Amino acid sequence: MLPYVERSLVIIKPDAVKRGLSGCIIERFEKAGLKITAIKKVKCNIEHAREHYPKTISQLNQMGNKTLETYRKIGIDPAAILNTDDPYKIGEIVHEWNAEFLSSSPIIVMVLEGVHAVKKIRSICGKTMPIDAAPGTIRGDYASTSPAVSNAQKAAVYNLVHASDNENDPDEPEKEIRHWFTDDEIFSDYQRVEWDAMYKN
Repeated sequence: MLPYVERSLVIIKPDAVKRGLSGCIIERFEKAGLKITAIKKVKCNIEHAREHYPKTISQLNQMGNKTLETYRKIGIDPAAILNTDDPYKIGEIVHEWNAEFLSSSPIIVMVLEGVHAVKKIRSICGKTMPIDAAPGTIRGDYASTSPAVSNAQKAAVYNLVHASDNENDPDEPEKEIRHWFTDDEIFSDYQRVEWDAMYKN
């Protein structure tokens, strides 16, 4: 068994599915040597989508403060648009926008496995906000929206993909995998043939 092998969850969101980008997104991960151990196309309900996104006080305050910062930058009074300038309440609004978007149309959910998979996947995806994502990343190549656009439309940021992170919560990838997949839907008992050329076994 190779050292430092991890698994992580990736969601190809409604905007990517509708634009026919699913195949090229999956190809990027496979070309990087990541192994697909589970994959399915689903249309989730709003409750399942809500449960996917963390709803802790700190998370909601963080989302709310980011939204307030965006409104300040573009010179808009958040209270006039959202009827509040409280970060926590705004975080709840953004949380709902995200859940509504994720449940709005079919998505593709998959588990990827590989060496340092969590960090590698997030690098391939690019920065969360497409306007800041570097060329060569999924978001940098295929999207160009920003929080300013999304907030003006009272909608989630259309950024094509979701990828688990383990920086603030080391258990996040496994929690998210369990939210979307049962054990009998995951098949990890095979090895990519490229691994023989990529790593010493």
